Amino acid sequence: MVGFIKKDIAMMKSNWKIIGILMVVYTIMGLMGKMDISFILPFMCVMIMISTFSYDNYNNWDAYSIALPNGRKNSVKSKYITTMLMILMVSIITMILSLMISYINTKTLNYEQILVTMFGTLFGTLIVLSLMYPIIYKCGVEKARIVIFLLVFGIVIIGGFLIQYIDFTFITKSLTFLGNYIFPILMVIMIIMVWISYKISLNIFRKKEF
Repeated sequence: MVGFIKKDIAMMKSNWKIIGILMVVYTIMGLMGKMDISFILPFMCVMIMISTFSYDNYNNWDAYSIALPNGRKNSVKSKYITTMLMILMVSIITMILSLMISYINTKTLNYEQILVTMFGTLFGTLIVLSLMYPIIYKCGVEKARIVIFLLVFGIVIIGGFLIQYIDFTFITKSLTFLGNYIFPILMVIMIIMVWISYKISLNIFRKKEF
């Protein structure tokens, strides 16, 4: 499986320069107070990883990979592992840059706020990953983009309608009651969410014919 991971990293080689340039640009904008870099770079990791699916399809990689020992399983697992490693690495770098920007701009290090922001970004990024990968394995990259757009659009419309009837007082009281347990609970939710997504993707990929 290490070979699968190396393959994905090699395919993203040209994109590392883009990420590096964007880090510099967003850091400068953050220093100018025009942008919070916490939300952008981790999401970009998922978008860049999605491009590897297109490369795989163009080079008929999947047809080759399934001929290898545990090819189907390793192919899917490596996508998730590589994406998670990229997200983790970029999140750590982003957090360091956010702390630097915070200190330069305010002369203080607001650890708690930055940590909460990064955790929320990580949670949102993993939701995107968990939704998109099974759809990509089922429909392909191009169709998946359309499906995701319609899905997000539908969620926004339905959410905007339901928000009028949601009792936020109950939600606030629940979060207050959970208190210090909220982060461990969210961690467990993220692990379960990604694991379910991986299982669905693997099940879809195992049934595919090339």
